[in-house]
This record gives sequence, structure tokens and C-alpha cells, in this order.
Amino acid sequence: MDPKQIAKQMVDFNKTAFDNSFEAMSALQDQAEKMFLASIAQTSFFPEEGKKVVNEWIKTYKKGREDFKSTADENFKKVEAFFSGK
Repeated sequence: MDPKQIAKQMVDFNKTAFDNSFEAMSALQDQAEKMFLASIAQTSFFPEEGKKVVNEWIKTYKKGREDFKSTADENFKKVEAFFSGK
């Protein structure tokens, strides 16, 4: 078998594993976010300023997560292009 074909299959496998792991991690983070927001909504003594900080924190980590995913996808495309000879 061609070494480039083997390498391409390895990259495809790693991309699939990464995508599945990333989706599982995202689902876990989203669920934790829902639980945390529900708990602070029911807490009467949690200050409004604190809720704003938490919402900013959520926006920041979601943006970081999206940036990480797009960077990983770009790099997988580059590696796939290298092994496909394009």
C-alpha cells in the first residue's frame, strides 16, 4: 500500500477521533453551563453584577472553543491536501 495513502487514512482517523471528542466535550460544557445558569438563577443572593460576569465568561469560552475548532479544521485540511498531492 502507498505510504501516502496510509498517512491519509491515519489523518482521517485522527480527524474523526478529534471531531467526536470535541463534540462530546462541547456537549458536556453546554450541559454544565445550563446547570450553572439554572442554579444561579434560583439563588436570590447572587448579585446581578456577578451574573453579568458569568455571562461574559460563557461568551469568552465559547468563542475560544469555536476558534480552537476552526484552527484544528484548517490544519486538518492542510494535512489532507499535503497527502492528497493538491
